[in-house]
Amino acid sequence: MIKVTVTPKDDAMCGWYHTAPARQARPAHTGEKNTRWAVVGAGFTGLAAARQLALNFPDEEIVLIDAQEVGFGTSGRNAGFAIDLPHDIGADDYIGDIDIARSTLKLNRLGQGILHALVEKHGIDCHMRPSGKYQAAVENRGIAVLDAYRRGLDKLGEPYEVIAGKDLPDHIGTTFYRQGLFTPGTMLLQPSALVKGLADSLPSNVTLYENTAITDVDYGDKVVLRHPRGRIVTDKLVLANNAFGARFGYLQHTVLPMYLYASLSRPLTEAEQAQLGGKAFWGVIPADPFGSTVRRTHDNRILMRNSFSFNPDQQSRPHCLERFLHKHRLSFERRFPMLPDVGFDYTWSGSLALTQNHKGFFGQLAPNVYGALFCNGLGVTRGTVTGTLLADMIAGKRHELIDFLLSTSGPNTLPPEPFLSIGVNATLWWGQRKAGQES
Repeated sequence: MIKVTVTPKDDAMCGWYHTAPARQARPAHTGEKNTRWAVVGAGFTGLAAARQLALNFPDEEIVLIDAQEVGFGTSGRNAGFAIDLPHDIGADDYIGDIDIARSTLKLNRLGQGILHALVEKHGIDCHMRPSGKYQAAVENRGIAVLDAYRRGLDKLGEPYEVIAGKDLPDHIGTTFYRQGLFTPGTMLLQPSALVKGLADSLPSNVTLYENTAITDVDYGDKVVLRHPRGRIVTDKLVLANNAFGARFGYLQHTVLPMYLYASLSRPLTEAEQAQLGGKAFWGVIPADPFGSTVRRTHDNRILMRNSFSFNPDQQSRPHCLERFLHKHRLSFERRFPMLPDVGFDYTWSGSLALTQNHKGFFGQLAPNVYGALFCNGLGVTRGTVTGTLLADMIAGKRHELIDFLLSTSGPNTLPPEPFLSIGVNATLWWGQRKAGQES
């Protein structure tokens, strides 16, 4: 028996969750359930895997289980960028091996296409728009990053536009940045609204149990998933619960549970919108990975996202929320001095499942156990496409992208404690300090 000693318990004030359309959560599981298929984790990966299993096996029930309410957890807490382009931070030009980059581009665009088709088919109200993204820089080091990425995009043959600092206010209002690099392929969206909509449009042969945290697992000819109110016995198990997948007995000591922090402002008044100027809907990612992600949303709020913490216990930390809210305020004031009276309505943390070599896991973990885990910050597109392709692989289907995913080496094993925590925390401290004005 594997004891699952840590389960998701996210903090309460996720702005995306509270501003998304309300939905009725599905009941938690009670008693005993026998099924052929069980999927743990109802984020982007699990929802995609359950949906595709249901389509591949239309006469069989698929059980989908989540420890919290759908849209409240990790998938509803990101910045809402469905990015198409590869971005290999280990490569000098952020593209690296051109064949791997092209396959990654195909993966991301397939994930985008799957989501766009579902949003259109089911009328999911998540404000998905093909808005592109701005990658922006303030300091010389950041501009050098944009130059390097531009060279990589040239190698990949992908379009972009370099925008001088004097022209950026016409796009994003603020005069803060010295240069921007616009790429047109990103879709922006409200992530919690999207996840809620995907859950409410699942095929009829998917049974979703929310607020059902698995605490024990027995592996054998059948897999037994226990929780405080009962148990679920399944022939085949799919783990789609990102960093928490390592708590189920596989891939231990391979994932870094990082937490990233965000705040969402109150809606801007019409006068404040006029003061800000620029486009009505946009997203900026920083040239420096420790910088600030910024968005103007469909309802005229400003999202500010920066600051990391390493939480090996995979639990949110209220004292970090208080500390980083102050940093969000400073970052906001530097970018938007024309909006001195705009406060934040919500501040929250969200988990990232990062690996040392930036590679996730895809495939079979053991007899009757499969996984698509560790999205490395690309959960919207990568989670969707890997969940879908994993379900196809299980059904015996073959695709060039399935072969590509199976051929990757998977995540590295991490150093032991206390060296791991010392190294990660030192890297975070230095990275956030080095980011300077980009933060």
